[in-house]
Amino acid sequence: MLLPYLNKELVEAGCDEAGRGCLAGPVYAAAVVLPHDYSNPLLNDSKKLSARQRYMLREEIERDATAWAVAYCDNQEIDHLNILRASFHAMNLAVSRLTIHPQFLLIDGNRFINESDLPYQCVVKGDGKYQAIAAASILAKTYRDDYMEEQHQKYPHYGWDSNKGYPTSQHYRAILDHGITPLHRKSFTLYQQQELKFS
Repeated sequence: MLLPYLNKELVEAGCDEAGRGCLAGPVYAAAVVLPHDYSNPLLNDSKKLSARQRYMLREEIERDATAWAVAYCDNQEIDHLNILRASFHAMNLAVSRLTIHPQFLLIDGNRFINESDLPYQCVVKGDGKYQAIAAASILAKTYRDDYMEEQHQKYPHYGWDSNKGYPTSQHYRAILDHGITPLHRKSFTLYQQQELKFS
């Protein structure tokens, strides 16, 4: 069972991102404020849930959360900022779009660049420890998956309906055969090291 909060007296927003390790597409982030008495035993790190569980929980989170918001930085912003800074910026954007003003941020991971004056706490593997971070991880993951499945219709060779832009043999093979798309992250290693595998 995940913890309901870190600070009982404060309005906390859990924050997480999805898509940091992908070769293509945006990095998504979400911020979620849950009621202090909220309890959902199914909440967990989105990576440990099935797609069906994630989408079921997304409906519950959006219905029950005190506030939630999703934001992203596209591949051009990622190439400009670098992926780590873009991830942090997306989280800050999500926080800024919440309909209520949180008093404290719970950040998944061990680093963060704060663009606000809000106090925060980084929590390593926080999506498996706090409900609000787990909820944010589910929203970020499902909204990003939806986007990549839509883009698969435009660029079907890369397998984004299944790999969602992550580095797989199919994805690398498609880059070699068809080149890169406008959604690929040019600051990432897209094929140099992979050519040996397929030559």
